[in-house]
Amino acid sequence: MALRTHKDLDVWKKAIKLVTNIYGVTEGFPNNEIYGITSQIRRSVISIPSNIAEGSARNGDRDFLRFLNIAMGSHAELETQLIIANNLEYLNDEDFTSLMSANDEIGRMLAGLINYQKKKLK
Repeated sequence: MALRTHKDLDVWKKAIKLVTNIYGVTEGFPNNEIYGITSQIRRSVISIPSNIAEGSARNGDRDFLRFLNIAMGSHAELETQLIIANNLEYLNDEDFTSLMSANDEIGRMLAGLINYQKKKLK
């Protein structure tokens, strides 16, 4: 079955769920971090499904691959920010482990999709 829209991609669905979870968890961050780490984490997590969606809506596999790579960069950025938030003790161990696990899964899925797109371009 051919891809109809980004909403058909499991990686996009998981990334949307992660956005929702991140927003819930960051509600508990200190108010003085609203323009700091809270904002950074939210921007990077939103960038993942947004770039998947934008890339899939573009014309051609090369554009899709470019946006998937941007999503992968946002995945790495989010990982770094979650580690920082955990070091600052803004996350409890359970939330940190859960969010990192979800982000890791998304990273693996993105890597697979990127490899698939690269093979299509050969």
